[in-house]
Amino acid sequence: MPYKLTIGLEVHAELNTKTKMFCNSANHPDEKKPNSNVCPVCMGYPGTLPVINKEAIRSILRLGVAVGGELADFAEFDRKNYFYPDIPKGYQISQYKRPLVKGGVLNGVQLTRVHLEEDAAKSSHEGGDYSLVDFNRAGVPLMELVTEPVMHTAEEAMRFAKELQLLLQYLNISDANMEKGEMRVEANISVSRAPLDMLGTKVEVKNINSFRAVGKAIEYEFKRQTELLEKGEKVVQETRGWDEDIRADGNIRGIFPQSGETFSQRLKESAHDYRYFPEPDLPKLFINEVPDLARTVLAKSLPELPWKKRERLLKLGITAEHAEIYVTQSEWGRVFNEVIKVLESTKHNKQNTNKAQNTEHKAQIDKIKLASNYITNELKKPVEPKELVEVVNMIEAGEISSKGAKGVLRVLEERGGRAREIAERENLMQESDPDILNKWIDDVLSDHKEVPIDFLIGEVMKKSKGRANPVAVRELIEKSKV
Repeated sequence: MPYKLTIGLEVHAELNTKTKMFCNSANHPDEKKPNSNVCPVCMGYPGTLPVINKEAIRSILRLGVAVGGELADFAEFDRKNYFYPDIPKGYQISQYKRPLVKGGVLNGVQLTRVHLEEDAAKSSHEGGDYSLVDFNRAGVPLMELVTEPVMHTAEEAMRFAKELQLLLQYLNISDANMEKGEMRVEANISVSRAPLDMLGTKVEVKNINSFRAVGKAIEYEFKRQTELLEKGEKVVQETRGWDEDIRADGNIRGIFPQSGETFSQRLKESAHDYRYFPEPDLPKLFINEVPDLARTVLAKSLPELPWKKRERLLKLGITAEHAEIYVTQSEWGRVFNEVIKVLESTKHNKQNTNKAQNTEHKAQIDKIKLASNYITNELKKPVEPKELVEVVNMIEAGEISSKGAKGVLRVLEERGGRAREIAERENLMQESDPDILNKWIDDVLSDHKEVPIDFLIGEVMKKSKGRANPVAVRELIEKSKV
């Protein structure tokens, strides 16, 4: 009997505000000195009062606008009560029934909610009989985004997580670096059998810190839960961890990290276990009474979003692979956008006829494609966009060959300069003068009779040391044979 995998994700991301969520201690994720960015508020000293970070609120609302979610008119913070050594107050300030954002869609996945809370401190287990706690992270603004359980493959979940990371970076509200723990993914996984439209028992895999691990953890859980059901056993609702260093057979750790597995941490709590109640030390949030948090104002602050950028780039005629490079790698995206601007500024056809416009449009598309090929396939580091366009123009005009263009680009990468000057100085310009070409052709024809035309072209290219324009050479040889 077939089994159905269902996945919902909970994603936490630290916001890059200057200060923490409820105090003015610095939010500095790269701070090396432990317990230096702390104060009585984020350390949970008795008698201290939290103050809401408005920029963190604005960041979450901007995200809500970007995904088409419903922004709250009224929101509030709640106390989520549980004890853990890295929770200094013995409770976490979070949001429960009244989040900042409800609904929305990202990468085709329906969202449940987006809310704000404070991050916990960072524990490190050095071995032996003790652990260390660094409270620099305690109180940092933390976004939690929850999806509906609508994904059914590990690949789909990985694509969603990558798109969310990209969106957070485009909005400049989080660096979302998973290696640094600035973005953590928790996967809610269930496996069901007939009737297939029902969900199985939910198992949560916590704090996964790479996209690869997201996929591996989901695949492992699907296999584990399916095997339990096959044996007639029940899946337990619980929280599990993911350990890359445990072999699937439970033997030696650290030798086969690709054979990771999940492991049980605790039985899954329900909402009532946390004894949520409204945070008494914080005011209620009446969002619609703050002018600069209005949806129209927030919408104007949004940059071009990743999916809009993909759509725009694909209309230019480049491949989906190239478009993804420009969407995900900001430096190359900037270079390509500048190339487009330079090409647009050098349009010279002022005629109004449709034929003339279509001809120029096709020429522009060809130049864009050629420039994109050089950016993605030839360049190791960015060059001046104006000079890259000059290289493309020289190729289109037959002034340099493809090989010559690569030579010019190498010099531009290494030393910079002007593309045309480099081509002339390095003797990379193609020769198209019929008088000069005919002299080379006559020399070749005198030495070779009744041979294929491609061979003759090759001989002319040798004699000219690569300077001859092969297209012009072919035309002249064909004329000479008529």
